[in-house]
Amino acid sequence: MKDLITDGESLLGPSTLSGPDGRRGFLKVALGTGFAVAVMPVVAQNVIKTDNVGLVSGTITVKVDGQDIPVYAAQPEGKTGLPVVLVISEIFGVHEHIADMARRFAKEGYLALAPDLFVRQGDATKVASIPELMKNIVGKTPDAQVMTDLDAVVAWAKQNGGDISRLGITGFCWGGRVTWMYAAHNPQVKAGVAWYGRLVGESTPVTPQHPVDIAASLTVPVLGLYGGKDTGIPLDTIAKMKAALAKGTSRSEFVVYDDAGHAFNADYRPSYVAADAKDGYARCLAWFKQHGVAS
Repeated sequence: MKDLITDGESLLGPSTLSGPDGRRGFLKVALGTGFAVAVMPVVAQNVIKTDNVGLVSGTITVKVDGQDIPVYAAQPEGKTGLPVVLVISEIFGVHEHIADMARRFAKEGYLALAPDLFVRQGDATKVASIPELMKNIVGKTPDAQVMTDLDAVVAWAKQNGGDISRLGITGFCWGGRVTWMYAAHNPQVKAGVAWYGRLVGESTPVTPQHPVDIAASLTVPVLGLYGGKDTGIPLDTIAKMKAALAKGTSRSEFVVYDDAGHAFNADYRPSYVAADAKDGYARCLAWFKQHGVAS
């Protein structure tokens, strides 16, 4: 196992930052090294811990218009030409759960990249409350900025051992919504898997459109994994999304877990539903394989 935080010459390529000792790849910020403050206390007995055996993992940076974007990256050691999966965080940023999801994909043979898309607005992992997080960070992160940052991460992947002709995206909660939106933004995406991402909403300068607004023009197949008891994403909004998708050609599908609520994949939270999370991840991998992301 190699650690990108200290090994700037690792298989994933050098970081854009240097440490005080001059070693490339020595980062001031290490993503995925603890759970977000706003989710404490963690339900420790349910937490899945994916090891680094056989992987290269850690934080790299991608520069976008002068801004360093930290990205938690994981891949099988010694491999190139890998399928690429973008792993988009919840509102809590790239904390331990998201890093673990990246490692799970890496174990399956992917170059998994989880970017900190809130970095300009602040450190989402350090904010103490969800209302404060929504007001001061999430609510100030424009879709246009997110799309540009993800484009840059894809470009980095192309230059660092990733095969972007096999590009997938998956995301959770806030990242589930981003999954739908980026699949519409970038037709290079072969497939997406959106976990309980919001589908409808008001148009604002930060979020001018929502998944239901782009559904008819979507060409990328997206699998939506949702909870039947999710009070924040009512079933009627899923019905609206299905109707809008039916006007297009994306071949997107939904799976609704009747007894699950929101964040049923979040193994560190009381909302976790182990059976549905396991089934959803299996469906995610199968969806990527079905649509040419994985062989």
